[in-house]
Amino acid sequence: MAISTKNTPSANKRDSLSNATKKQHTAIQAAEQQRILAQSNSATGAWRLWGPYLSERQWGTVREDYSAHGEAWDYFSHDHARSRAYRWGEDGIAGISDITQRLCLGLALWNGQDPILKERLFGLTNDQGNHGEDVKELYYYLDATPSHSYLKMLYKYPQQAFPYQSLVEENGKRGKDQPEFELLDTGLFDDDRYFDVFIEYAKADVDDILMRITAHNRGADAAPLHILPQLWFRNTWSWGIDKDKPALSATGTDAIVINHNTLGEYHCYLDDAPELLFCDNDTNGKKLYGMEAKGYVKDAFHDAVIRNQTDAVNPDQTGSKACGHFKFPIPAQSKVEVRLRLTRTPNAQAFSDFDQVFDTRLREADAFYDGIQNNIKDPEAKMIQRQAFAGMIWSKQFYYYDIPQWLNGDPGQPKPDPERHKGRNKNWQHLNNADIISMPDKWEYPWYASWDLAFHCVTLAMIDPAFAKDQLLLMTRVWYMHPNGQIPAYEWALDDVNPPVHAWAAWEVYKTECEANGDIGDLDFLERVMHKLILNFTWWVNRKDADGNNVFQGGFLGLDNVGVFDRSAPLPTGGYINQADGTSWMAMYCLNLMRIALELALHNRVYEDIATKFFEHFLYIAKAMTNIGDQSIGLWHEEDAFFYDVLRFPNGEMTPLKVRSMVGLIPLYAVEIIEPEMLERLPDFKRRLEWFLNYRPDLAGLVSHWNEPGRGNRCLLSLLRGHRMKQILRRMLDETEFLSDYGVRSLSRAHLDHPYVFSGGGQSLTVKYQPAESESGVFGGNSNWRGPIWFPVNYLLITSLRRFDTYYGDDFKIECPTGSGQYLSINEVADELSLRLTRIFRKNGQGHRPVFGDNEKLQNDPHFKDYIVFHEYFHGDNGSGAGASHQTGWTGLVANLLAANADPTS
Repeated sequence: MAISTKNTPSANKRDSLSNATKKQHTAIQAAEQQRILAQSNSATGAWRLWGPYLSERQWGTVREDYSAHGEAWDYFSHDHARSRAYRWGEDGIAGISDITQRLCLGLALWNGQDPILKERLFGLTNDQGNHGEDVKELYYYLDATPSHSYLKMLYKYPQQAFPYQSLVEENGKRGKDQPEFELLDTGLFDDDRYFDVFIEYAKADVDDILMRITAHNRGADAAPLHILPQLWFRNTWSWGIDKDKPALSATGTDAIVINHNTLGEYHCYLDDAPELLFCDNDTNGKKLYGMEAKGYVKDAFHDAVIRNQTDAVNPDQTGSKACGHFKFPIPAQSKVEVRLRLTRTPNAQAFSDFDQVFDTRLREADAFYDGIQNNIKDPEAKMIQRQAFAGMIWSKQFYYYDIPQWLNGDPGQPKPDPERHKGRNKNWQHLNNADIISMPDKWEYPWYASWDLAFHCVTLAMIDPAFAKDQLLLMTRVWYMHPNGQIPAYEWALDDVNPPVHAWAAWEVYKTECEANGDIGDLDFLERVMHKLILNFTWWVNRKDADGNNVFQGGFLGLDNVGVFDRSAPLPTGGYINQADGTSWMAMYCLNLMRIALELALHNRVYEDIATKFFEHFLYIAKAMTNIGDQSIGLWHEEDAFFYDVLRFPNGEMTPLKVRSMVGLIPLYAVEIIEPEMLERLPDFKRRLEWFLNYRPDLAGLVSHWNEPGRGNRCLLSLLRGHRMKQILRRMLDETEFLSDYGVRSLSRAHLDHPYVFSGGGQSLTVKYQPAESESGVFGGNSNWRGPIWFPVNYLLITSLRRFDTYYGDDFKIECPTGSGQYLSINEVADELSLRLTRIFRKNGQGHRPVFGDNEKLQNDPHFKDYIVFHEYFHGDNGSGAGASHQTGWTGLVANLLAANADPTS
């Protein structure tokens, strides 16, 4: 409808108001961008000072394990967590802390029924869960800004006693072939007798934090709820190193003064004058070890609130842990609100501008994401993407792990068992981590995983490129990277080998920032990260190429459970495995480093030599992918049109392990395009390249034809020629094999009816398609690559296909799905895969989200159906979520896919 506006005084006024509104919106939109820019500058980066840096589980971690033989789950249990001081970090519900986790702020709740306060999330240990470790709570990350100026999450708390024991017992009865027994399965939420507890933070300034807790009674009857916002110091004084003990003290009925020798003085104000309780963040030695009672210990609030033991807390109202105790009878379908302010500056009117600050920060968050999502028209896609971003931001964590101190013990504590020096992480004596790091999942994986983190950064770069770059550089710093060049994997086994994806991620982050800044990129970042990644590349070449023939072993490589053997352990047959994926990852690594070197060479000609080095190394790997030594048994099998791992026996004999898995698709990742304009700008690189191809035709012939320019005279480097690539894609796009309605499976569905069986070493081993949870206990936990859909490897497939399309163009068609009679360009295939992956989270024709499976409450309840959880992996046949339930980490890549495919009908 067209609206005509005459030139009248009222119309002019409307125009003026419109312009004023636009200016205001622009200013609001710019506010968060300015904070992001400020925090990227170390001198003014104070907006990083406070953030969602608390873990959701510090118990059961390697850091807190001082057992002789590394029994982390048993050494420090959930039951101990409320009574025992942590050494290396803290946990809590919806918790925040300062950047070095000196002071923490989080939430505790009590429904009048539970035997303990709900102050941390509960879940099953690796041995208790029928599919390994498993959080048993309902919580959602709903919103967040990169500067943490606004944060929002939701915790769902039953009004009846939390079923700790029944969750343990029922899951203990179930086998690996049965589904997990979840909190919703207990029936506690069937009649809506629960609280929706929303926790929000808004910063008035870098060190002025407002906390708002809004609890909704969703039930039909009134119900009591105790809300206890808690402040506490991380215990740094019990270990014989730091003698200064900080203090929290009451300064009236509604305020707490905070004194810390390095953090300084803060003030905490609690609205409506709740009861103030104080104790110390110290171990309850009497309860745990039968020692003489001493002081007011960590679990005092449990006794004071639940058992009304007022002598459990410090009557002098001072200590290192404090809370405000709010008690409410909440009427049916009603809500209550608790307000708190933590600020460096005393404020006699702490709540006068409280609502205004929240309103401003929320409007700024909306404006910021309006700018990020300006090409997405679908409101549902915007909602999914924004929750994915929220999960990425909430999953930041302060991670502290000093290996020498951990192995040797503390001067104020008993010496650890000397067996520890023969066990886990003994070879990483240089490692001393104390940083804010992006975590895969702050409950199931509350420790960094280096290859996961690379994918996180590709998503984080969309909203906070400075943080993304810092994270990639962090993994290469001298206190992380081993002196031999290895990048640490994760705390359970720092020695494990992860796929080398950091160069790919660095290039993706660089490109994202270029696109946002008008082709202006951070060359200093590229140069810094490349120098360190060359060391890592050299470690791969020296350590993981057993015969020096450019075929790599790698080992674990993240793809646990996908193959016949545990590739990190000695093989029952002896010998070793030449890995199709390990070799392909290295080919990809060569091309990634070559591309970075070429970009740097445009500004510094010295890097032309380095680009040439990686170009040549790629061709050597490409040759090895086809032929291994004199045996002429390659990783590629023409008869099956697929890549396989090859088992090499001690006597030198070799046999392919014919499992059709993601291992055979990873060669698609090794692809790069060189533009003719770049060759003209880099004559030394061009000259060396032409010489090499002329004098080594045996190598030149292994890659796509250099003497036949592609679209726009581009040149293609790839492990796959057009014909071979079509053969691989034919399998990948076959719905009876890899292609699911929800992405590409990690194992061919053909192995459901035709499992692969290997006999050797005195045993028979079977690999069978399993679409969701693993039935194999080889790797323990909820590890599963035998069928589910994983976002990171799917995302790499999509980005690789788009690179291929840049070369081949629309004339190159492939049937998709295989057997359908429908032929698509490679770019259209990438679009189709992207659409199938995002379909996991979108509502289908019945209004259901596949991620929720067949759970009626999740699908239909208005208080559940639009709250998204981003699982570790997804059912290969129906798209339902599986594995870790809050691994926004690499599943957060859905945000990138939604941005690229903004129109859901495309």
